[in-house]
Formats: sequence, structure tokens, C-alpha cells
Amino acid sequence: MNTVQSVEKRKAEGRAAREKVARKVHTEVGDVDRDPIALLESNSAGRVQRLVALRYGRMLASPFAFFRGSAIIQAHDLAGTPDSGMPIQICGDCHLVNFGGFATPERSLIFDVNDFDETAIGPWEWDLKRLVASVVVAGRHLGHGAALAREFAYATAESYRRRIAEYAEMGALEVWYQKITFEDLLNTYGEGEARKRLKRGIEKAATRTHESMLSKLAEFNGTTWKIRDVPPGVFHIKGEQTLFDPEDDLFKIVNGHEAVKKVFDEYLSTLSSDRRELLAEFEYQDIAFKVVGVGSVGTRCMILLFVDHFDKPLFIQCKEASQSVIAQFYKSRSHIKHQGQRVVDGQRRMQAASDPFLGWSTGPFGRHMYLRQLRDMKVSPEIEVFSAELLRQYGALCGWVLARAHAKAGGNAVQLAAYMGKNDQLSLALTDYAVAYADQVEKDFDVFQKACRVGKLDARTDADLAADFVV
Repeated sequence: MNTVQSVEKRKAEGRAAREKVARKVHTEVGDVDRDPIALLESNSAGRVQRLVALRYGRMLASPFAFFRGSAIIQAHDLAGTPDSGMPIQICGDCHLVNFGGFATPERSLIFDVNDFDETAIGPWEWDLKRLVASVVVAGRHLGHGAALAREFAYATAESYRRRIAEYAEMGALEVWYQKITFEDLLNTYGEGEARKRLKRGIEKAATRTHESMLSKLAEFNGTTWKIRDVPPGVFHIKGEQTLFDPEDDLFKIVNGHEAVKKVFDEYLSTLSSDRRELLAEFEYQDIAFKVVGVGSVGTRCMILLFVDHFDKPLFIQCKEASQSVIAQFYKSRSHIKHQGQRVVDGQRRMQAASDPFLGWSTGPFGRHMYLRQLRDMKVSPEIEVFSAELLRQYGALCGWVLARAHAKAGGNAVQLAAYMGKNDQLSLALTDYAVAYADQVEKDFDVFQKACRVGKLDARTDADLAADFVV
């Protein structure tokens, strides 16, 4: 049987950590004497070559887009900062756009962290620092000014601190069962712009089902459903409109159907028996490559289409999982060696409720993958149109969500609350950090822009790549 620490011992542990690493040191931006281009190129190694240019093209859109696609740079920099010495499961890429709404298995709509490609065991404050920095970078990009951007960061950090203090007063099961539903948010934001956008998000989520995607993504050829090629976003790997080079190892696969079956059978073994029985009701139709996000562009990501006996669809996303950028710069004692399992395990630990079809497998040529539903009632924030007040509220909401995720994943809300204390000293330090690191992001973005202009990096937009396929 486990020996459980008392509340007082947990508080003492948090206070002792604060004695070793004072809250004020969290203003430090870390080791920024490095080449951001070299880090990006190392992070692009092994990706689909023609899509690396698209990744860089998407990152060129703004400093915030660059920030989204460059998690490796901040992970490198954070490794040069003092940490509190209380590592837990973290998201690893905790910026504003990696939060959103999605349906639980019970079909209720919740708001949570929703991207775990970089999840790993690491310092909890690394997540919080990436989040507050993203608020400042986004605030400046949207033209809200330096003073307001600073307010956004403070509101985010203070929301996290206050919510951790609340979770520190809850029992283990209370924390485990905590969910932030859209109904909770409607009650929190009783009026104004936030409430209007929440209602709009609920309406949009209701339309984002597998059935609504079928006509948009596929067509019936008389015998089976085939996914449409719409390059550069969606295409068949060996099709006429592929973006894969002929020398790519996936072209060496002789029997594609057998390769898919092998991956899927291994994936099924990672699911509970009821999920396996449910998936047995569906028949495989087609597979295609789908480009996603900013930082993930170029990693191997496929969508698989299945239909049941009524021709009702199920889309499963199969996404490559490489070593987390956190693990590259923070050495943890995780026993998980399969990168797909790492993603799944981290997601299950941190989310209030996870996709019922979340599992992992090993793809052709040994690539690690994880699988989940594609866009089931998912809604993402459109921060490009946020007013200053809405961005402040949204940052605070993300701080709340992150606090809940950390409290559940780490089981150490008491220690974190004791470390942060009852005043806003850490929030002020993190605000200073966010402003200073946003300055660094803008410098790195300038270096990145120059590298693209002089041809050191090849960058292409979606429209530019799509034009290659226009007849």
C-alpha cells in the first residue's frame, strides 16, 4: 500500500522548494545565446521535405504564428533557467491556441488543453511560462499595445495561482472529477462579448460531427467512399497530387491495405474491449495524408475513413509522435519509450475527459503514432478577432484550465500552492518574464524572416503550394 503524504508535509515541501528557488528568479528568460534557425532545422529533420517549406510559410504569417511553430526554441531557452524542482506531467506546448472545446464520451462540451504532441514530465512552470509569453506575443500582434499585453500576462498568471489554491483545498477524487464545461463558462461570463462567443462556439461544435465532414472530405465512387485530394491540405500519398518525394520510404510499401491493417490492429490492442467491439462495427474505406496546424506541419499525419452498416462515417486521425522537445532539454525518469504512448498517457493524465478512441501504434518503418477521432465537436478560439477585454478573459480562462490539468496530472496542488504563496509575487515575476521573452520572440522572428528572404530556409504559403496543382 502507498504511504500518502499529509497536507502539512506537502505544504512544507512547497515552501522548501521556494527557499531553494525564489519566485523572483522566474523573470529570467534563459539561455538565448543560440541560433534559432539551427534549432528549427533540427526540429524539421525527418519530416516530409516539401511540407517543411509549408511549415515555415505558415510561421511567417506573424510573430505569434512563429511562436506557435517554434516550441523547441523556448524549450531550449527554459532549460537555462532555474526550476522549482517539482516536475509533473506537462503539456509541453502550452500556448493560447492549444486550448479549445470538444465533446466528452458522454457528449457534453468541455473546455480543456487539447494538444499533447510535446507532453512529457517536466517543470510545471515551463507550461505556465509558455502560456503567459503567448498571451503577450498575441496581444502585441493584435495591436493591443505593450501595457495591455502586460495586463493579459498578469491576469493569466494570477488566474493560475488562484485556481491552484482552490484545487489545493480539494480531495484527490474532487480534483479528478473536475471538468470545465461550456455551461460553467456561460455561468462565469453572464453577459457581453465572451458569452456571445461561447454560444457561437456551442452552435459550431454541434455541426462538427463525422457525418458533417463526410460530404466535405470524401465522395462515393459507387462501391466505396474515397477521400478527396485537396492539396496541400489533403492528398493520397501515392496519388497524382502527392507532396511526397519518390524516394520517401512510404513509397516502398507494396501492399498499402496490409500496412494499414497492421497499424490498426496494434492500435486496437491499446484500447479497452468495449472500444474494440465498437470499432468492429465499422469497415475501412480509405486513407489519405492531412496537413495540420503550424508546428506539426511535415510530420506524418493520416486520416482513415470508416463507415458502419448505415454508411455513417468515422474519421480516425493517425499522427506521428516524435521525441518531445521537452525531453530533449529536460531529463526525466519516464519509463515510457513509445512516443505514441507518451502522448496518449500525457493526454489522459491532464485532460478532464479524453477521446474514447485515443490509442497508439507503430507505423511502417518503425515510426511511432497515436490515433484519435478527427475533429469530433471540436472548436478552437479565433484569437485574431479578440478585443482587448476578451483576450484578457481568455488568458485567465486558459490559466484556470492549466491549473486544473496540473492539479490532476501531478496530484500536488498543495505543494504548488505553497510554493506560489498567498500574494502575487510569482504572477508579477511571470509577467516580467512574458514581456522579456516576447521581446526575444520578436528578435527571433526577425532572424527567421531574414533566413527565409535570403533563401537559407525555403518557405511557401498554402496558396503557393496549391497553385502547383491547378490545371
